[in-house]
Amino acid sequence: MKPYGLKKFIPGIAWFFIICFLVFLPGKDVPSLGWMDQLQIDKLVHAFMFFMLILFFYAPFYKIGSTANSRKKSLILLCIAGVIWGISIEFIQKYFVPGRSFDLFDWLADSIGVALAFLFCRRYIK
Repeated sequence: MKPYGLKKFIPGIAWFFIICFLVFLPGKDVPSLGWMDQLQIDKLVHAFMFFMLILFFYAPFYKIGSTANSRKKSLILLCIAGVIWGISIEFIQKYFVPGRSFDLFDWLADSIGVALAFLFCRRYIK
């Protein structure tokens, strides 16, 4: 990777910090959606956040002209990292964020977002 290619990762890095800000908010600061909370809308938000995270970090590999094989390896590694980051968030929330807890279904939603990003990138960003 060429050094000037690092600038292309800024959207992914920014999105990562946006996710961190949102998921590490104390429980009392998380807005309630009232009746919509029962629809589990937050699971769609989790899937979207992780879909975009993978997309933002994968796109630069295409833009810097890496080979198809190295892009494939990069995508697989990004997806593994995304799934691990999703479960890590849940443990961090459980043990370090007041008013938050471990939710296996949040991690599942994160993983679904990663899987959808993988399929999207393999199909449209080869």
